[in-house]
Amino acid sequence: MESSIAPRSFGTHDGSFHADEVTACSLLLLFRCIDRDKIFRTRDPAVLERCDYVCDVGGEYNADRRRFDHHQAEYKGTMSSAGMVLLYLKEQHFIDPHLYDHFNKGLVMGVDAHDNGVAKLEVGTTSFSQVVSNFLPIVYDSPAKEMNEAFFRAVDFVVGHLERMRERMKYTAACRNTVQEKMREGGYCMVFEESLPWMDNFFELGGEVHPAQFVIMPAGSHWKLRGIPPSSHERMQVRRPLPEHWAGLQEEELKKISGIPGAVFCHKGRFISIWETKEDALKALQIALKR
Repeated sequence: MESSIAPRSFGTHDGSFHADEVTACSLLLLFRCIDRDKIFRTRDPAVLERCDYVCDVGGEYNADRRRFDHHQAEYKGTMSSAGMVLLYLKEQHFIDPHLYDHFNKGLVMGVDAHDNGVAKLEVGTTSFSQVVSNFLPIVYDSPAKEMNEAFFRAVDFVVGHLERMRERMKYTAACRNTVQEKMREGGYCMVFEESLPWMDNFFELGGEVHPAQFVIMPAGSHWKLRGIPPSSHERMQVRRPLPEHWAGLQEEELKKISGIPGAVFCHKGRFISIWETKEDALKALQIALKR
């Protein structure tokens, strides 16, 4: 009964909500596949049958029919409704493979794993799924109206998060040529005249075999000298740490021990330091390279 389908509508179950259907709904809103005023939370089969998209309810995974449930025994995959909808958006060319990977590896795979009970939760660490669940009303038997309002607050939060992820990815990509030009210069330090996202581009462009050990660039009104990690997966480590006797020092103490009047701060982890001017940062670089 395709003619009875309400275009651009979305259906999911009522009651308590989780990050997977919230994320699935948010993805469809972000890419304008559905309308916010056509979102229905119900388990009524008659209502769900008329929805254009149905997620996390209904016992069917059929992307052609825009049905995205993962609870039925017949489905043996690892996705939740979030992963299913993201894959649909790629296959229908709403997003390109690069953005798909960005969303999937940066967020959705974790949502899928959490919803399927295979994510490993660490004490002291809050997952994205737990943040979304915190939008739920405190009282378990809260009225449906309160539950629905909480759902839409969670959706608004996730849409905003996804939108910032997308825009940040675009900005990083726009800086790629600048990073590539600096990498072509070679040497032990890349000096940028503006603050920009360099690390992802650096490693995507073959940074693991590049000789650079430090980066210098503006940091607000100051300049930073930062050590480069050995790889993209070891971002809190550096190829060459800053001098040991600088660790944790600030202002006058760092000025005295470094001999640089523009010293501001050196992290105790010795991976980053802050200096008043570019010239100060270059002086610090020379000291760090002589170690």
